[in-house]
Amino acid sequence: MKNFKLLTCAAFTAFAVASCSPTHQIRGNLLQDYQLAEVQTGIDTQSDVLKKLGSPTTKAPFDDNIWYYIGQETEKKGILDPKVTDERIVALSFNEEGVLQDFREVDSERIELPYERSKTPTSGNELTILQQLLGNLGRFNTTGEE
Repeated sequence: MKNFKLLTCAAFTAFAVASCSPTHQIRGNLLQDYQLAEVQTGIDTQSDVLKKLGSPTTKAPFDDNIWYYIGQETEKKGILDPKVTDERIVALSFNEEGVLQDFREVDSERIELPYERSKTPTSGNELTILQQLLGNLGRFNTTGEE
C-alpha cells in the first residue's frame, strides 16, 4: 500500500510538471540566416529562390515581383494566451526578367493588443423559460372558414 501511494504521488507530480511545460509552434516560413546567405542578388531567379527558400507566404497585392516570407514562433504556457517569441518578415523583389534584385528584412513594429473575452451586449428581450414556452398561446389566427 505504501508503494502504491508513492507511485501515485510520483505519477501525479510528473503529470503536473508535464502539463505546465511550454509548447512551441512555428507558423509560416520562418527563414534562418543560413538560408538567406544562400540567396544571391543579381544571379538567382524566381525558380532558384523557390528551390532555396520554398514558396513565399504571400506576394504583394499589386506586384507579383515582390515576395514576402513571413514566419513567427509562439510559446504557450498552460492556459495562458500564446506569446510571440520570434518573428521575421523578409521581402524579396525581382526585376521584370525574374532575377532577384534585392531582399531586406521588414521591421514589424508589433503592437500588443489585449484580448477581450467578454460578450458583446445585444438589445432585445430577455425572456424566462416559462415566457418562451407559453408566449405563443392565443396568438394563432382562428378563421371560421375551412
